[in-house]
Amino acid sequence: MADSISSFWGPVTSTIECCEKNYAYSSYIAEFFNTMSNIPSILLALVGLINALRQRFEKRFSVLHISNMILAIGSMLYHATLQHVQQQSDETPMVWEMLLYMYILYSPDWHYRSTMPTFLFLYGAVFAAVHSVVRFEIGFKVHYVILCLLCIPRMYKYYIYTQDVYAKRLAKLYVATLLIGSLCWLGDNVFCKEVSSWPINPQGHALWHLFMGFNSYFANTFLMFCRAQQRGWAPKIVHFMGLLPYVKIEKPKTQ
Repeated sequence: MADSISSFWGPVTSTIECCEKNYAYSSYIAEFFNTMSNIPSILLALVGLINALRQRFEKRFSVLHISNMILAIGSMLYHATLQHVQQQSDETPMVWEMLLYMYILYSPDWHYRSTMPTFLFLYGAVFAAVHSVVRFEIGFKVHYVILCLLCIPRMYKYYIYTQDVYAKRLAKLYVATLLIGSLCWLGDNVFCKEVSSWPINPQGHALWHLFMGFNSYFANTFLMFCRAQQRGWAPKIVHFMGLLPYVKIEKPKTQ
């Protein structure tokens, strides 16, 4: 939301502003809560990355966790500055991340293995180039939703073929955080005028960041479990301090 307070970054040049008062707490951070709410996403992705490296999962999962971190950092830069260039550092990694999810979901059954990563890489590169000169608004949202929808059939297939109760619970948490986070995002956009008159702003977009951080972590952990099953690594879901789930595997000695 626009405000007359002087800022370090200058006038707003991004095409989107959320329902949060600009520069309310610092002249260096435009949307304070929307910026800081990305920190849990970075920490959760770091936990996933450490687990993937420690147990020597395939590199695709390390890249996936790193992409989650890059997206969260890009989102922080965007919401802190509300500049168009930083907006691209949020939106472009969103698309790259979905392309990576598509690769992880579909590559195990893809017979022409070199074609999929080549196509997805070129697609991501062309999108980034076009997005750097064209200001997408509704078009970006529609494009992103289509990429998400393309992942759903494969996620559902993994779910129905998974017998482990705790792994299925991860998939359910993935769906639950996605739905709740989406409602927070929608409410922040649709009811901004009403929310702005409330004594306390519920910070729907910041809650979206929080839920999507956990959403990505649950999705990544579920996919790591399914891939470990495919490789015969005897995966099981265990919980750090009885709370945070992660995958523990036992590779055959030949691997």
